[in-house]
Amino acid sequence: MKLGNIDFLGKARRLESKIAGRLDGAAHELMGSATREPLEIVHAIVEAVEHEIQAGGRGRRMFPFNRITLSVLAPSRDARARFEAVFAAEPALRERIVDRLRSAGCEAADLIVDVVYVTRVQKSWKHPAFHIDFAREAPVAAAAVSHDQKPNRLELTVLRGVAEQRTYSFMARRIDLGRCAEVRDSRNRLIRTNHVAFAEGSGDVNQSVSRQHAHIGCASGDCRLYDDRSAHGTSILRNGKTVAVPTGSRGVRLQSGDEIVLGEARVRIRLDEQAGR
Repeated sequence: MKLGNIDFLGKARRLESKIAGRLDGAAHELMGSATREPLEIVHAIVEAVEHEIQAGGRGRRMFPFNRITLSVLAPSRDARARFEAVFAAEPALRERIVDRLRSAGCEAADLIVDVVYVTRVQKSWKHPAFHIDFAREAPVAAAAVSHDQKPNRLELTVLRGVAEQRTYSFMARRIDLGRCAEVRDSRNRLIRTNHVAFAEGSGDVNQSVSRQHAHIGCASGDCRLYDDRSAHGTSILRNGKTVAVPTGSRGVRLQSGDEIVLGEARVRIRLDEQAGR
């Protein structure tokens, strides 16, 4: 009995040591992945997209999405600049993704890839360096911008209200603004992800922001603000004057320095040199 007890305790210690070793290894791997070079992260992004390929009929494979919104951890301007350089270098990020999908037998000619830069990791992220939102949207009008055209770069700073971040940086053709990061229907199905997300239950200012309040659409150097049937309205403060953004309109063109008013919340926009031309 004594020898049996000693053997049992020894096995328990060895098992405990083995588990601890695996946890340490996982922790080191996680920390290492967060400090990968941008090109390594590009490869990880392409692989993550490839994992979304599904089996179709008659042995075919299909990629069911036509829009990818990529959120990338870039805690500094230097980090963001490095990612922008790698994403734009030949072959560009979209080209890498499309080539991988085509190699797997999937058509991806209409794929749109938007990039959003954030300063900290969100809880819902599966990867410590990036997160991908996949969506299937209706075909856009013929006048839409070419996929090869570089999206506008803009920064949004929250002036009034409480959001997940105070400052956001985007290179995307569409930026959704609203309350809560994820908007779900009565059956808990995800119907929208807000890129600028005001916190739920953080006072009257935040509560005046609808869950699907507004969005910014950018094409051909022109960024416009659209109201998405918000409860308390959307407008722009420009040079001391208020410009209303009616629901269902073609939107209002944004200028650098404009303040976007969402209910009682406010966000200032800064466009790069190419935007607004």
